[in-house]
Amino acid sequence: MAFLELNGVCANYGAQEVLSDVSLAIERGEVVALIGPSGSGKSTLLRTLIGLTKPARGSVRLEGKPIGYGDRTSLREARDSFAIVFQQYNLFQNMTALRNVALAPEIVKKRPRGEVEKEAAELLARVGLGEKLRAYPDELSGGQQQRVAIARALAQKPAILLLDEITAALDPELVTEVLDTIRKLAADGMTMIVVSHEMTFVREVASRVVFMDKGRIVETGTPAEIFGRPRTERLREFSAKILRH
Repeated sequence: MAFLELNGVCANYGAQEVLSDVSLAIERGEVVALIGPSGSGKSTLLRTLIGLTKPARGSVRLEGKPIGYGDRTSLREARDSFAIVFQQYNLFQNMTALRNVALAPEIVKKRPRGEVEKEAAELLARVGLGEKLRAYPDELSGGQQQRVAIARALAQKPAILLLDEITAALDPELVTEVLDTIRKLAADGMTMIVVSHEMTFVREVASRVVFMDKGRIVETGTPAEIFGRPRTERLREFSAKILRH
């Protein structure tokens, strides 16, 4: 039984179908990268997993237990298992890095402030920001802010970390420090689903790559298979374009 299993998942934006019959099984500890052209459904898939976009059809199971996206209790339990980091950092500008990371466990989980701040400090050290605990967002670079956002997601103790183009809003020189953080999490065995256009990074860190187009999964395979031996014409076209840049 897969750790996370999607079967025939479909999702709509109004009358437009944006995910079509998506089936995917992910094992604990895998790093699965979603690649494909803009509008192919990659980000929508992440949003659907956490219930921001409700699936129209199909099923999602986590550790064999179905997620009921129409049931508040089931959805709340599922959201406790996922944490998502978006392109934009969405940090509280009036709070230090430490408070940004500690706030949700303290307020939502009703945990003692001292306990969660100790964990928050450890998480910030884990993402290379141990000396920035008292810094405010406007005192941090974009890459540092994104790493605070990653630490904040980890503070939720998720079973699966979802990363949605987290380097897209960064200047090129700041991308490496964020990707290095993801490499460390992968080495630690964190289960992750990563949407990324950084193909060099995908080749290096992903256990498996999923190529999507027009809301469907077109191919899955190891990085070597996807980038070196594409089976479909659509993936060959996509690879030829991205490898020219």
